[in-house]
Amino acid sequence: MQNNDTLPLVEDFYSIQGEGYHTGKPAYFVRLGGCDVCCRWCDAKQTWNAKLPPPVPTGEIVRRALLPPAQAAVVTGGEPLSYNLTPLCEGLKSGVVQTFLETSGSQPLSGVWDWICLSPKPKQPPIEAIFAKANELKVIVENEEDLSWAEQCAAKVAPACLLFLQPEWSKRKTATPLVVEYAKQYPRWSISIQAHKFMNVP
Repeated sequence: MQNNDTLPLVEDFYSIQGEGYHTGKPAYFVRLGGCDVCCRWCDAKQTWNAKLPPPVPTGEIVRRALLPPAQAAVVTGGEPLSYNLTPLCEGLKSGVVQTFLETSGSQPLSGVWDWICLSPKPKQPPIEAIFAKANELKVIVENEEDLSWAEQCAAKVAPACLLFLQPEWSKRKTATPLVVEYAKQYPRWSISIQAHKFMNVP
C-alpha cells in the first residue's frame, strides 16, 4: 500500500450509482488508477496502469467531491486499496460526506467507510480480514463456476452482509437467466444489474 499526499486520479464525476444495493442513488465517484486483478472482462481497463493517470492532491479530490448536493462519495478503481485511503476519507468525513468503497479486497483495508462493497475475484482472492468488514458482497457471474465462487465467499461474510449476483455485461444474455434461476432457488441472493449502462450515464 502506497502512502502519499496524491492519488492517481483516472476520473471523478457526479452521477448515479448503477450497481448493487445503492442503485439509483446520486453520488460523487472517485476512480483511481492501478489494479492488481485486471479481469478479462473489466469495463474500466484504462485504470490498470497506475502510471498513466495524473497524481492529484488528495485535498483537491476532496474539494471537488464536496461540491455536489449529494453528500456521498464512491471510491472505486482499478483497485483503490492499493493506496492509503485514510487521508481521503478523513477529508470527505470533515465535509460530512458518506464514504462508499468498491473493492476486490485484494489489498489491506484503509480508510473509514460507511459502506464497503466487496466484489471478490477468484484469480486474486480477497484478504481474509475484509470479508467480515463487507456490507455488501457483489459477485460477477459469467458461468456456473462463478456461482460456486459466490457461495465460497458468502460463507465468509458477516450474517448481515447483503448478497448480490451481477451478470457480467458482455455475457448478459446467458448470464442473466443463470442468476435469475439461481436467485429464485436461493433467495438470500439478490440480483444486481448495471443500471447505469441502461441509463447511459457514467
